[in-house]
Amino acid sequence: MAAAKSWTLDFGASLSEGGVRFRVWAPKAFSVSLVLIGGKEPYIMDPEEKGYFSTFIQGLGSGRRYCYLLNEDRPRPDPVSRSQPEGVHDPSEIIDPGQFQWEDLDWRGIPLEQMIIYEIHAGTFTPEGTFEAIIPHLDYLKNELGVTTIELMPVAQFPGERNWGYDGTYLYAPQNSYGGSEALKRLINVCHQKGLSVILDVVYNHLGPEGNYLGEYGPYLTDRYKTPWGPSVNFDGPESDEVRRFVIDNALYWVTEYHMDGLRIDAIHGIFDFSARHILDDIRESVHQQARR
Repeated sequence: MAAAKSWTLDFGASLSEGGVRFRVWAPKAFSVSLVLIGGKEPYIMDPEEKGYFSTFIQGLGSGRRYCYLLNEDRPRPDPVSRSQPEGVHDPSEIIDPGQFQWEDLDWRGIPLEQMIIYEIHAGTFTPEGTFEAIIPHLDYLKNELGVTTIELMPVAQFPGERNWGYDGTYLYAPQNSYGGSEALKRLINVCHQKGLSVILDVVYNHLGPEGNYLGEYGPYLTDRYKTPWGPSVNFDGPESDEVRRFVIDNALYWVTEYHMDGLRIDAIHGIFDFSARHILDDIRESVHQQARR
């Protein structure tokens, strides 16, 4: 029997042979165009089923910046952006997830009962406030304090340079002021080489207000439930299947592309889902299936 295919992200900007495929869920839009920064005219994207739009552009590579033009109006960042180098309001950046050279292929993780967890705020743990600035302190955490696992407070792109992280608006983009995608991967890679697990704090009950353009794309949020921090994520209303996939894919993204050892899901009492199967069950099952692969 053939081995199950490993998960790959099917949205945002995906590099393939000869170019980049862009795919976005925007059921509220009657048209979506791709805008390449420094390019010429926008590329009209092809509509698909369930409100998706996609296009393939030859000759593109990592580092190029882009955004989507909804209904021929203002350009917006990609909801599944892997990088927001200039913040929450500006263009997204194409990232090649296969470019980083991981050196942790023999890493098998630490059993939950052996985890001694140290929570780290990447922006305040060091004077530099970056992912890479944490690395010189790992030996102290492990050898002097006896830590076996570090837990990073939320790193999804938020407005500004320093923040608690609980009002991120781009769930797939590691905070630019902390060093972004490559720096986070370097931190995780070194942690694993030193025998430390890494857990990421993720927020799936709401999204921050500033830079949050999800409502222009589709019904990501709902006013049927209220959280203390803003509208709830639409896990059980109309068109919620695609919202659920957006969040499940995010969990899979962190454990696959970033080699995270686990996720700490914030404020689950604020995750409202009265579906036959709760979103937390779907996240758990999907992540465990990927782990087995």
